[in-house]
Amino acid sequence: MKITDSKSFGEMIKKRRKKMGYTQKYVCEVSGISASFISDLENGKASIELGKAIYLANLLGIDIELNERGI
Repeated sequence: MKITDSKSFGEMIKKRRKKMGYTQKYVCEVSGISASFISDLENGKASIELGKAIYLANLLGIDIELNERGI
């Protein structure tokens, strides 16, 4: 999956989490990351840092891709 913005990044995270059978609550508990952050991330809420990084990479002709192992 080609990552072009925060929405596609969030979709990949959510897809992978569900493939592994994990709930947001479980990921929150084991990672210490807040449930609201995980939800925002999966729903494509752009953070200034991530949004700018993806934009800049695309502007420079760099494709951001994740290798989908077993997805």
